[in-house]
Amino acid sequence: MPEFITPANALEAIWMTAAIVAVAMLLGAGFLHLLPRLGGAGRAASEAFCRAPLLDLPITYFTVGPLFFGPFYAGWAGFVGAIAGQVVSVMVWTVLHELGNRKHLKGPRIVHVLNRKVGRFRNHTAVWITAGAVPMFWLVRVAQYILWPPIRVLVRFPRYNSGDWVNCSRQKFEGLVGHDLIWCLYCDWMTGIWSLGSEMLRNVESFWCPIRFLSEKKCANCSVDFPDVNAGWVTQAEGMTGVTGRLEEKYPGPGGVNSWFGFPARVTVEGQSPKLKAQSEKLK
Repeated sequence: MPEFITPANALEAIWMTAAIVAVAMLLGAGFLHLLPRLGGAGRAASEAFCRAPLLDLPITYFTVGPLFFGPFYAGWAGFVGAIAGQVVSVMVWTVLHELGNRKHLKGPRIVHVLNRKVGRFRNHTAVWITAGAVPMFWLVRVAQYILWPPIRVLVRFPRYNSGDWVNCSRQKFEGLVGHDLIWCLYCDWMTGIWSLGSEMLRNVESFWCPIRFLSEKKCANCSVDFPDVNAGWVTQAEGMTGVTGRLEEKYPGPGGVNSWFGFPARVTVEGQSPKLKAQSEKLK
């Protein structure tokens, strides 16, 4: 590991880091492709790695792991090299996966349609720009691990099975290969994390701040992710008396689960089927 990166040895450090990262990424991808072919145990392990919490391990390995390794190995040049290695590995994997699934290459492809719609350069440039958000999504996932559990215990928020949100399954979609598959898997992972985060924040907002925004436009926009905006949050006209009254109304006190107002368990009523009651209890 170089002790100090100078302009003279920076290029060498970048290329070396890029090579190490690219090989590590491709070996990791090869392992995931091989795993379900190792009998019943391999298939079970492969399925487990497609769902949180085990999914978080390969995601970290492929996304932010190189960004930690690069600076450790070669400072700022290592960081640049790590990103380059990740990009190269995605491009190489894309070619190899398409070559291994040639029967789908002449069929319908997402990339072909979007290239026609906006142009190949615009489409590919834009999709690579979205990759810059990967570390931010990873940090959101870390926050879900570190911050949510103590908050949930302290104020009795609902317990969530993160695997119901954070999972990947689009690799099973017939005909989705190469370029289309790798970016669809990214969206598969990203949307799950974002949706779980939104679900957690619904509890936070309705518990601590059940007040409608003064801007009706903002209320309309935010009601998509925070349905309680239109189902219990208090208007300015109702004042603080209305706010405290709503809290008294909506939260049960010691021993209860302080879920957001529209949480599924809150709609459990007498006369429901045993199956629906069990589902509601499971969500608590």
